[in-house]
Amino acid sequence: MKKKIAILGSTGSIGTQTLDVIAAHPEHFEVEALTANNNVELLAQQAIRFQPNVVVIGNKELYGTLKEILAPHPIKVYAGSAAITQVVALSSIDMVVTAMVGFSGLVPTVKAIEAGRHIALANKETLVVAGELITQLAMQHQVALLPVDSEHSAIFQCLQGEQYNSIEKIILTASGGPFRTKTAGELVYVTKDEALQHPSWDMGAKITIDSATLMNKGLEVIEARWLFDVPAEHIEVLVHPQSVIHSIVQFADGSAKAQLGVPDMKVPIQYALSYPYRFHSYFPRLDFTKYASLTFEKPDMQRFPALGLAFQALKDGGNRPCVMNAANEAAVEAFLNGRIGFTDIPRLIEQAMQQIAYIAGPTLNQLQETHRETVLSFKF
Repeated sequence: MKKKIAILGSTGSIGTQTLDVIAAHPEHFEVEALTANNNVELLAQQAIRFQPNVVVIGNKELYGTLKEILAPHPIKVYAGSAAITQVVALSSIDMVVTAMVGFSGLVPTVKAIEAGRHIALANKETLVVAGELITQLAMQHQVALLPVDSEHSAIFQCLQGEQYNSIEKIILTASGGPFRTKTAGELVYVTKDEALQHPSWDMGAKITIDSATLMNKGLEVIEARWLFDVPAEHIEVLVHPQSVIHSIVQFADGSAKAQLGVPDMKVPIQYALSYPYRFHSYFPRLDFTKYASLTFEKPDMQRFPALGLAFQALKDGGNRPCVMNAANEAAVEAFLNGRIGFTDIPRLIEQAMQQIAYIAGPTLNQLQETHRETVLSFKF
């Protein structure tokens, strides 16, 4: 039987690549629901091509436009964030791909888990903000959390068949971003356009800036802690500029397993959708002869303090990772809009982490309030 897929954030980088994977395997997958926030034109094009049962546009002002375009098609059209959280609970859905960017993906993911839908998790902020809550819900409702991030997919693949063996260390690899070799003084003057030029991966604007600050790797550290039940002191980050080894698991006997491949997000997306099977693909293959050497170096947390802030937030626990994430979202948006400089991003995150009240064991409502309070505290 075909697996029916809902994609939250279908017009973004992960969403569009997920549809590419589905299109390549029509015998295995079928699109049941698509959602987007503002890109109504692309959402309509996707809906016409894939003929889902339901589409939702987050921006209610665009409902009329979407409804009119899709009028000739037998597709249900809804609008608003509440509609997104309702759609994920449809009984016809087998798996939800959470490709929404940022905190906005949290509540829909919670609702999908509560409805018993398996999750292909591309929204790392969900586990960053509410890792304990999400993992407990997943166990309670017997829902699989399948990682889509290339690093976490790599770890997940390395752990297959290792359920009886203890993990000594998880090593997350990082490309180092576009500013790996820049000095602290040079980082003060980098521009938005420079920051958006990632050396290895083709990603959306927000995640590309996060990669440039190394905050993306910090978010992945927190995500890995919850996905694989490994404490922070057993998680390491290594800069690997070639982006060939996507991550490494070291076991108690000292042996290590790594997953290698070209930097193409379609590979981990397809594995999450097809797990536990590996479907054939026409994705580019890794040509080992093109890599005379694979290099590794420790990240410089003095030049890139965002990574250290993420480790600190994980150590503090409670609502501190939520504060960090909200502050990062606000700061990245301000940088992209030209209101602050590149090095202001970690400075403002640290400031928010010091100012917003700490809550141990926060509820979902408290996390939502923490996010709101943190974003409102930003004044540029």
